[in-house]
Amino acid sequence: MIKKIYVPVDNSDYSDASIALAVAFARKFGSELVGSHVYAAKMHDVRFKQMEYTLPEEYQDEVELEKQRRIHDTLITMGLQLISDSYLEVMQQKCAEFEIPFEARMPEGKHFIKLVEDIQEGDYDLVIMGALGMGAVKDSLIGGVCERVVRRINTDTLIVRDLESIEERKGNILVGIDGSPESFSGLKTAIQLGHKLNRQVEAVGVYDPYLHYIVFNSVVNVLTERAARTFRFKEQEQLHEEVIDTGLAKIYQSHLEVARSIAKEEHDYALKITLLDGKAYEKILQYARKTNPWLLVFRQNRSPQ
Repeated sequence: MIKKIYVPVDNSDYSDASIALAVAFARKFGSELVGSHVYAAKMHDVRFKQMEYTLPEEYQDEVELEKQRRIHDTLITMGLQLISDSYLEVMQQKCAEFEIPFEARMPEGKHFIKLVEDIQEGDYDLVIMGALGMGAVKDSLIGGVCERVVRRINTDTLIVRDLESIEERKGNILVGIDGSPESFSGLKTAIQLGHKLNRQVEAVGVYDPYLHYIVFNSVVNVLTERAARTFRFKEQEQLHEEVIDTGLAKIYQSHLEVARSIAKEEHDYALKITLLDGKAYEKILQYARKTNPWLLVFRQNRSPQ
């Protein structure tokens, strides 16, 4: 199922937690791990050139400047490569401890761009990366690199937001179901993870009947008396309450029933299902805070490149 896992590393606490989780997954699924650290040597070269005018007069000679550029470029490139080696060595040692196949990668360039390119060009089944990195801003919930990467790749991605080990963290696996093929695919992945990691899987669906009330009420305030009679507003409102709201609930309940059938027929798994009403993101947040799941599985809409 999960043959090859890609893990960006940067020596942060979230990076260490990502490595630990990837190792745990690799031991369960027999996966190969790929660790990657992006270093930005060329960016430092640009910065050096931008600051050349601030150097003492004896360094302003073009021949001397060129010499200093070469020295700076060599030292920076070598230094950043050594740092990358050190970060990846930590992961390599953990893999060696459990005889897990490991590959180290050190692309050069802008962090999120190179990670996206590396992931898109590889044949990875899963990406595991920390929500935050070394440059984390106080009170941030997700870092800029993580967000940019996730929005630009198609590979399944597990974002690590809890620093506790997989053994210490309790809770089930919560899957959002909206009837899309992606959500049912996520369900199948969740069930396979649940089997391997001994976690209960629960599917949750959310429908929103309240938006239509808001629309109706906003329309009625601007309709003329003649328009209200023409559109038979009161009759339409009653129809909405009796048919549309009930229909929405039935549609999303049917999505959950399909999910339960998939779990039973394809995986012989008794799936727990829960239907909620309201704004999807709000209700899922509330339910997650109430049930405290170990993992959330959702489909994501990708942003433009």
